[in-house]
Amino acid sequence: MQKSLIITIGRQFGSGGHEIGEKLAKKLGIKFYDKELIKLIAKQSGLCEKVLESYDEKPTNSLLYSIVMDIYPSVMYTGPTIDQQIYQANYDTIRRLADGEPCVIVGRCADYILRDHPELVSVFVHANSDFRAARIAEEYKLPDAKVRDMLVKTDKKRANYYNFQSEKQWGAASSYNLCIESSEVGIDGAVDLIMDYINYKKKAKG
Repeated sequence: MQKSLIITIGRQFGSGGHEIGEKLAKKLGIKFYDKELIKLIAKQSGLCEKVLESYDEKPTNSLLYSIVMDIYPSVMYTGPTIDQQIYQANYDTIRRLADGEPCVIVGRCADYILRDHPELVSVFVHANSDFRAARIAEEYKLPDAKVRDMLVKTDKKRANYYNFQSEKQWGAASSYNLCIESSEVGIDGAVDLIMDYINYKKKAKG
């Protein structure tokens, strides 16, 4: 059976990766997953949605583990930790999606989880700090100093999570098929570039 096209999008905070992924999915007529993935993981794994949200694209959270163990104590428990369970649920859900119909998946180490998928197109979206700060300030109505702090901290969390869970480096060109600077080409231009890449790849395969 022929595998479906899967597009994964890693992104710097504020670079427009979510919007690019959403527009790309609409243009291709396929499903789009970003925060929606959390609900799907919770439904398929039975894990608490609130816990999944707390862990989403963040490195191991020992405080979260302590809270969960307080709620569900087990002195003799020697199974996988909560972060291992969550990553496995994330892994299983993304693999299941990729075995189904075509889709666009934002973040969550999807490019690494699906690295052996023959129809994978992995993209990383980055942008200069002024472009990102302006987008975040508009969305969250925050002062510039607060926005700049959010940019640094959110990117650090995403990088730490990705680098810990994968054998690749977050944001490094060698980790992806395509890297796009959205501050240079714009959101719609980024969508067009990804479409061009998909079409070129299809033509090259004959």
